[in-house]
Order: sequence, then C-alpha cells, then structure tokens
Amino acid sequence: MTRTIALLGSTGSIGRQTLEVARELGLSVAALTANSSVDLIERQAREFSPRLAVLYDADAANELRRRLADTKVEVMSGMDGLLAAATLDGADTVVTAVVGMIGLRPTLAAIEKKKRIALANKETLVCAGELVMDAAERSGAEIVPVDSEHSAIFQCLQGCRDRSEIKRLILTCSGGPFYGLGFDELAGKTRADALKHPNWTMGAKITIDSATLMNKGLEIIEAMRLYRLPLAQVSAVIHRQSIIHSLVEFRDGALLAQLGTPDMKLPIRYAMTWPLRAASPAQPLDLLSCPPLTFAEPDEQTFRCLRIAKRCAEQGGTSCAVMNGANEVAVLAFLREQVGFNDIPALVETALDEVAQTSAPTLSDILEADRLARASVQAHLP
Repeated sequence: MTRTIALLGSTGSIGRQTLEVARELGLSVAALTANSSVDLIERQAREFSPRLAVLYDADAANELRRRLADTKVEVMSGMDGLLAAATLDGADTVVTAVVGMIGLRPTLAAIEKKKRIALANKETLVCAGELVMDAAERSGAEIVPVDSEHSAIFQCLQGCRDRSEIKRLILTCSGGPFYGLGFDELAGKTRADALKHPNWTMGAKITIDSATLMNKGLEIIEAMRLYRLPLAQVSAVIHRQSIIHSLVEFRDGALLAQLGTPDMKLPIRYAMTWPLRAASPAQPLDLLSCPPLTFAEPDEQTFRCLRIAKRCAEQGGTSCAVMNGANEVAVLAFLREQVGFNDIPALVETALDEVAQTSAPTLSDILEADRLARASVQAHLP
C-alpha cells in the first residue's frame, strides 16, 4: 500500500482528486508538479508541505519560489524538475496525472527507481508502451492503472491465473456529447458543445478526446500495451450510462465486469491501496436506482479518430506517437477556436501521411516522431 506520493500534475482534474484521496487515506505528499498554476499549487503546497514543488514554466516557478520563501518547500522548473519529482527518495508511488507526452520521460525515470506507477497519463503507453512495459519488467516496478476503464480491467483480472484465459478486453465508452449524430452534423459543433460530457467531469483535453472518440482509441492502444494483447483481443462498446467501467471476456464465455458510480476517486483510491481496498466515504452505486444498462457499437465512420487510432494500433512503431502528437496540437487548436471539430481527425490523418514512421523505435525515435507530428499540424493551422 502507498504511504507517500509524488504527484505529477497536481492542479488538473485527476491531480486534485488524488489529493482528496490522499487526505482521506492520510497519505504523505513528497512532491507536487504542475505547468503554471501558481495560485493553486501554492495552496496545495501549504496544505500538504511537500519537499518539492515544480512548475514547468520557469517564470511561474520563480513566482512560486518567492511566495513559498517562508516554507521549507524546494521549488524547481522544467523537465529537470519533473524528473526530480519522479525520482524523489522517500516517495514510494508516483502518480502520473500530467496530460500528454510530457509524462513519458518522468514515468521512465520513476520506473528505473522501482517506484509504483499510478498511471493516469495514457500517452505514455500509447506512444512508448513497449519501452515502458519492458522497463517495468526489468526493474520490477508496479504499474497500476488509474483510468477508470483500465482500473476496471485490472480489477477484473485479479483472479485470472493465466493470461491465456483471456479472450477479449471490452472497454466501455459513454459515446460523448455527440452520440448518435452524423459526420455532417458534427461540423458546426463548438468548443462549448464538445465540453459538455454527459457523465464525467474532466479536463478540457480529455473531454474533447471523448467527444471525438480519440480517447477510446488511445485507451485501446493502452490496454494492448498494458496486457500485451493484439488489437483483435481489445474492443470498445458504447455504454451511455458509464456504470460498467469495462469488462473481461474469458475463453470459457464468462464475462467479468466492474461497476460503480462515475467517480474517478474510486480507481485513484484502488491504485493507492492495491492489493488492499480502503473504505471510502463516497456513496456506493445503488443497483435499485440504476438506469437500464444499454450497449451499442461505436460509429467509426462518423467518429474517425477511433478508426485512425485502431489503424495506428495495428501498424505500431512510431505511428501511435505521430497520431498522439498531432491530436494534441489539433485539439488545442480546436479549444482555441482556430479549427472546426471535424478538422481534428483531418489534421491527424495529414500528419500520419506527412511524417515517416519507424518500426521498433527507440525513445529518441518516438520523441522525434512526436515533434514532427506537432510541426505538421502547426503548418496546416490557419
């Protein structure tokens, strides 16, 4: 069980909820990191008294250092700060709640130190899953997923004696705010429309990814890497109620599912306490008041990002890093209202066409593919 955490991405949705869980469980916090949110991380640092606080932005870090001068908290910035937080002595668990490729190097560094990785940064496995899983196997580091879908699968597999018993992993998907619409109907959808997720309260980037279904594509790739399974054994199903968080189908036809309310603190808490379970103050799922549970097949023709992600999953190599980097820039452009909703998959497809891909990539190859993909999208922005 976790005693002390280093939290990478403390000011985002997952980071804030992780600190709520830390409060409930009485966990120590050794390090906090964020991008540039000086006010919030200052409040967090004063409450949790970490040894280290990191703001990636250097100017913001200087301001935080000035504000925390009356404390014993060390302040750092940039990638050096993230790496220091990820490898800090005394922290037995590193929660990777940063968004995007920026989480890759700190995760690998924490793995080398044999930390428990409470993994909420899906891009790490999407872009470099084989490198990450190989590194964890060599070091003996535990990787416990925090995403609700992957936590559900992780929980369902606790009684699985042999991975050859798995027939299929089934990830559930709410379908996002635009479920049931056609491709042409998506063209006029705005930032405000796309941020209205029906069930979950999340950060802006992941909410847009949920609207395009790219998030489910990323999760399919993540599940393939976590459990060393081919695409044929990982699928997704639309489940509008977000009650069943995912399922495992076994070769004898049995299906195990994990059910619960759409509350991210449940998988966060489990990642902290596994293999134990801690009592929770949250209201549990009431089966008698549940809505009917429904299921449908995702529309990959309308939501092209899911189709693109599955194609990259099949191709492997650096294609996933290209796709992910292009998607990050395209989503940011949509949030800034520079492009339309349907431009997101188009920009990702253009980057995949323009950037040469490498099979069996090194970390340098992955980082370069990410850079080139971002440059490709930037070049096509108005």
